Amino acid sequence: MRSGVIAQKVGMTRVFTETGEHIPVTVLKLGNCQVVGHRTTEKNGYVALQLGSGSRKSVYMPKAERGQFAVAKVEPKRKLAEFRVTEDALIPVGAEIQADHFVVGQFVDVTGTSTGKGFAGGMKRWNFGGLRATHGVSVSHRSIGSTGGRQDPGKTFKNKKMPGHMGVDRITTLNLRVVQTDVARGLLLVEGAVPGTKGGWITVRDAVKKPLPKEAVKPGKFKLADGGADKKAADKPAPEAAAPEAAPAEEGA
Repeated sequence: MRSGVIAQKVGMTRVFTETGEHIPVTVLKLGNCQVVGHRTTEKNGYVALQLGSGSRKSVYMPKAERGQFAVAKVEPKRKLAEFRVTEDALIPVGAEIQADHFVVGQFVDVTGTSTGKGFAGGMKRWNFGGLRATHGVSVSHRSIGSTGGRQDPGKTFKNKKMPGHMGVDRITTLNLRVVQTDVARGLLLVEGAVPGTKGGWITVRDAVKKPLPKEAVKPGKFKLADGGADKKAADKPAPEAAAPEAAPAEEGA
């Protein structure tokens, strides 16, 4: 199981195919998404990667958080998230995960925070039908109707659908297809809509209900903090050494 990434929602646009069809896509930007720490079975009881993205001024951070980034030798991050992985999918601390961590055509699960709508009534929040728009109903056309029994049970049950705060919920959209990746600009284009507002933080991971493509790099496509080669280049087999040339025969032998 591979790690996911942290991205920011840029907005929506469309991409045209060679046949002239257009695909609506959401643009996600990976802003220096780096590995901040490891979670191991011996110390934490589970295996996971802690990733950070975005920039943050250290003057506004508590000492404990500043020390965490100092130990990892990573600049302070605005957003942190953990991704459960297998032990063979751990990525070195400080490595930056790139946009081609996901391959074109694979499916991903995207998690974000939905747009806040404020206080909403039952018709907008729960899609109630409202009361009759004819004789016998006055002023209360958009009311929700009865909310509970009279003598029996004599109370309103918990989780009754009623007016209240709408939005700002954690929502996961499954099986969105990756349309394009741009490593130079750190952009990831996925088909369809993604929950959240522009500039909101999004987590992207491999789809749990779809198989991982064979082209996907394990444990992932990343760039080391010291400027070394990425994982994909490191996994390539070394070229075979050329056979030594035979020594010339001595004269008069």
